[in-house]
Amino acid sequence: LRAGIMDNLQRTATGAEIAAMGERLAASLAAGAIGFSTGLYYKTAKAAEMAEVVALAKVLAKGGGIYTTHMRDEADHIIASLQETKATAEQADVPVVVSHHKCAQPANWGRSEETLAFIEEARGTIKMGLDAYPYAAGSTVLDPDFVRDDIRIMVTKSEAYPEAKGRDLSDIAKEWDCSLKDAASKLAPAGAIYFQIDEDDMQRILAYPPTMIGSDGLPHDEHPHPRLWGTFPRVLGHYCRDLGLFDLPTAVHKMTGLPAATFGIPDRGVIREGAFADLVVFNPDTVKDLATYENPLQQSTGIDYVLVNGTLSLMLGNLCPDRAGQVVRNA
Repeated sequence: LRAGIMDNLQRTATGAEIAAMGERLAASLAAGAIGFSTGLYYKTAKAAEMAEVVALAKVLAKGGGIYTTHMRDEADHIIASLQETKATAEQADVPVVVSHHKCAQPANWGRSEETLAFIEEARGTIKMGLDAYPYAAGSTVLDPDFVRDDIRIMVTKSEAYPEAKGRDLSDIAKEWDCSLKDAASKLAPAGAIYFQIDEDDMQRILAYPPTMIGSDGLPHDEHPHPRLWGTFPRVLGHYCRDLGLFDLPTAVHKMTGLPAATFGIPDRGVIREGAFADLVVFNPDTVKDLATYENPLQQSTGIDYVLVNGTLSLMLGNLCPDRAGQVVRNA
């Protein structure tokens, strides 16, 4: 909305621009959009003040949509960002989802107890959900401003140096005899994996009952984060079966019924007569993710059949030719 209306994304929007964005948002909701999302951490929306977001979120209340947010900060100021998220939802009177919740950077490891306590209290007064992925690393654009020397960073793609994909930024910087930030600048436009999450935090967030499972996968990366291929089997196999983080019905619910209910998608995520037959037939004893950071394009094992709207989409590891997908619209 900002990119489509504003001539300069590095400033707050004017009243006229907010009104124009609101009109586009209303039209999108009427056309079937489920909600409105923000990436307040990113440069396209970093300058947006809370009042701007609230004004647009209020359009959701009329259109029956949901607000999802990649919060302004997931590191040192994570509690302030959660407070802003809660206040936005309260003022606009809309449900909100915190996208791929994490406590980023080593200085904030262990703070998930604090953040989950905040979310639990907030859920007493507003509809607040969250999702997470089962990896101790995230992936996004390779930006010199995001580069730090206390975490590992792996390049997922680079238009300037395609051969850099799959390599660690520190190795490239050493080879080029330059700083990490200079190497990131030379590689741009590029993507990267940031090993910035603590495993204990990630498991605590995954195990929190309201947490949905999401991959946050980026299909356009040439050497993507393994979450693109492995997220859901990794939860079913490693975290459910092997570590016992939760039981199997809970694991499945976090991927199906809970997201469908949170986003208001009727007759999805449940097995019952009359509902859409989106079904996965897997072996709970053998389902396993094979995608790794070094070799991410690996199909998982232990999944025999996938049906989309009652039509076979995958059978014994092979894709089927029929396409039965449907556009999921705002109900």
